[in-house]
Amino acid sequence: MAEIKTSSDALHSVPALLRRNAAEHGSKAAYREKEYGIWQSWTWSEALEEIEALSLGLVSLGLARGDYVAIIGRNRPALYWSMVAVQMAGGVPVPLYQDAVSEEMTFVLEHCGARFVIGGDQEQVDKVIEAQETLSGIEQIIYVDKRGMRKYDHSLMSPLDEVQARGREERERLLPELQAREAELDYDSTCVMLYTSGTTGKPKGVVLSNRNIIETSRASCEFDGLRADDEVLAYLPMAWVGDFIFSIGQAYWSGFCVNCPESAETMMTDLREIGPTYFFAPPRVFESLLTSVMIRMEDASRFKKKLFDRAMARSKETGPKILDGKPVSAGEKLAYAMDNLLVIGPLKNTLGMSRVRVGYTAGEAIGPEIFDFYRALGINLKQLYGQTEASVFITQQPDSEVRPDTVGVPSPGVELKIGENGEVFYRSPGTFVEYFKNPESTASTKDAEGWVATGDAGFIEEDTGHLRILDRAKDVGKMAQGGLFAPKFVENKLKFYPDILEAVVFGNEREYCTAFLNIDLGAVGNWAERNNIAYASYQELAGHPQVLASLKGHVEAVNRSVAEDPMLAHCQVQRFLVLHKELDADDGEMTRTRKVRRKIVEEKFADLIDALYSGKSEQYTETEVTYEDGRKGKISATLKIIDAETVAVDHGRMAAE
Repeated sequence: MAEIKTSSDALHSVPALLRRNAAEHGSKAAYREKEYGIWQSWTWSEALEEIEALSLGLVSLGLARGDYVAIIGRNRPALYWSMVAVQMAGGVPVPLYQDAVSEEMTFVLEHCGARFVIGGDQEQVDKVIEAQETLSGIEQIIYVDKRGMRKYDHSLMSPLDEVQARGREERERLLPELQAREAELDYDSTCVMLYTSGTTGKPKGVVLSNRNIIETSRASCEFDGLRADDEVLAYLPMAWVGDFIFSIGQAYWSGFCVNCPESAETMMTDLREIGPTYFFAPPRVFESLLTSVMIRMEDASRFKKKLFDRAMARSKETGPKILDGKPVSAGEKLAYAMDNLLVIGPLKNTLGMSRVRVGYTAGEAIGPEIFDFYRALGINLKQLYGQTEASVFITQQPDSEVRPDTVGVPSPGVELKIGENGEVFYRSPGTFVEYFKNPESTASTKDAEGWVATGDAGFIEEDTGHLRILDRAKDVGKMAQGGLFAPKFVENKLKFYPDILEAVVFGNEREYCTAFLNIDLGAVGNWAERNNIAYASYQELAGHPQVLASLKGHVEAVNRSVAEDPMLAHCQVQRFLVLHKELDADDGEMTRTRKVRRKIVEEKFADLIDALYSGKSEQYTETEVTYEDGRKGKISATLKIIDAETVAVDHGRMAAE
């Protein structure tokens, strides 16, 4: 194995961190992957050997300095190795979303000018081959899983293990070249290029340097005391900046183990088997887990349900106190210990969170009720605020300063300021280098002094220094009577209910607010099964009278909660409908990270919005949809429009406040 300095002064690239870990934690597990029901593991020394062999193989295939390499697939050690191997050889890794359709993939491949593509399996290879019909420049396709690949033309295609074997065979000849390339890497070298989710248009390539990734990883690891004996589960999209920071940046800085589940279907089982100590999930995952818990409790006996309700009511007060180190009486401790023995402990074990020492959620705001539920279980769940352009971290919540209504204080090394229009700005060591081939967007987002416009509206609390995010700046507006309109605040409250999967609230420059809802097919389907209610489709269940009545109750409960907030009390939902289809990334209504593309939704369902504000009781509509095989079709429905009770608000008083 080639030697390289591992002093702190030399740790200016991810490959350098890899060599340090191999030297200091050589026999410790670096990666695990579950395949065919069996966990396989690789130590840091073995990971270095695998990565170096792959890097040599890529050089032998003609990978040049500065080449962009697309990496597509589910979370697998081999694909994480690929990202590091590409950088080791002087290239730039460009991870893509594995569920992206061919059109989306084609845009990124063409925009970055990828010469090499490393895919996980046959599905990804097929999409790249389809993309080659309209673009040129891809010279090599490398794949990990050989299943289904035997009859393909392999003149410009290779299995990843054969590329590694080629690298091992040519090691003696190519090692000096690889060492020279690796030695050229410094803090200003590009570490990765990640594409934004594209909520407002085409995705942009965000160029992040080694300085961005390593400095951010170092600071965030020190902030939460992450260490080499921590465990994480890598299950989020590899193209998302959060996964890159957690599974490469922080993992390589701290030396902890990255565990890859067998599949999305086995994720919960694998989560329980690993028992991670450091866990991150976007709000949607925590919402889904809570929904599964509530479904199970609905199926439980009356005694178990009563025991669960009582334990949760008590722990909602005691759990957060214990987490924050606040005084707790002997009686509260005893009751919590009993609840933990009978209810909370088994529930945390079912969720796979018995060992979680640090947990984070981000991506979008989480509903306070959902946040409080996990804190009540004694799970140290905190919020952070970040974005791709910041290498994730802008703010974090310190232990003992955790609240559902803020996103914390500036992360180490980060400066914050609020613009005149209420927009949040930051600058930090993690601030991106540029948008690839897009100097205009770079200049409009990052000024000459390094301040980055987040696009989010918020304010900093004077007494605590915590940042509060109201909504996307472009989504924050004014009601017709002058009150603030912040739809995400109401949407998160609606999504607390297990049977509401998604909510989109409208009301900017309107007299009142309305909403689209998506039902959670799993939760509502379970209810229908328990009550012997037959249904043939999502559309039929979404329009069932009892479902609509239940949702009406949820909306009215949210209205009562919203009415208690003096700043946003006028954002109560007066009318709503349940969409006849789920909002879908394949239909362009959501990003691959499950964020609503509000503008597209407003344009696509303009007839339904008009109906909500015109006093109609129902509306016929037709919508184009994309099927799993890529075919287009249309579905139609006549949707009921429901009126919800609201709490009277003194608009004059609200405007004064």
